[in-house]
Amino acid sequence: MAPVDADPQVSEHSLIAVLTITRKLEFDAGHRIPDHRSQCRNLHGHRYVLEITLQGDLVDTEGAPDRGMVMDFADVKSLANEHLVDRWDHAFLVYEGDTQVRGFLESMAGHKTVVLDRIPTVENLAAVAFDILANVYDAHYGVNLRLHKVRLYETPNCWADVVRD
Repeated sequence: MAPVDADPQVSEHSLIAVLTITRKLEFDAGHRIPDHRSQCRNLHGHRYVLEITLQGDLVDTEGAPDRGMVMDFADVKSLANEHLVDRWDHAFLVYEGDTQVRGFLESMAGHKTVVLDRIPTVENLAAVAFDILANVYDAHYGVNLRLHKVRLYETPNCWADVVRD
């Protein structure tokens, strides 16, 4: 079968309305939801799954190693690990107002603890992650690339999305 020639009137990018890429990363962390009416008020942990969706233009610089990409997935991972995942992985995420647990964690020298300005629900963690990562990707790559969405799974069936307007 002979190859079909592309229509010369249509560029390879003219049909794309919005181009996004998504990178998935995983980490383990502990938390608790103070004053929750069920088991979540106890110290416990999750295998969190973080999906980072970036929106942008394709790199079209002749000879660039990421030509034809929005961003190299390895770079997406590297920046997310440096600024968020490595800091939260195997840490206890605690609300600054949870004084009982903060005191307990502070009694253990060298314990990996992340103190947050809000209760560490999946919704709040997704919002914090979005704020951190938006600053990272926007600062690194300017106006042609931006963080579009963060999805954070607390369990396989429960997650929160933060989407940029």
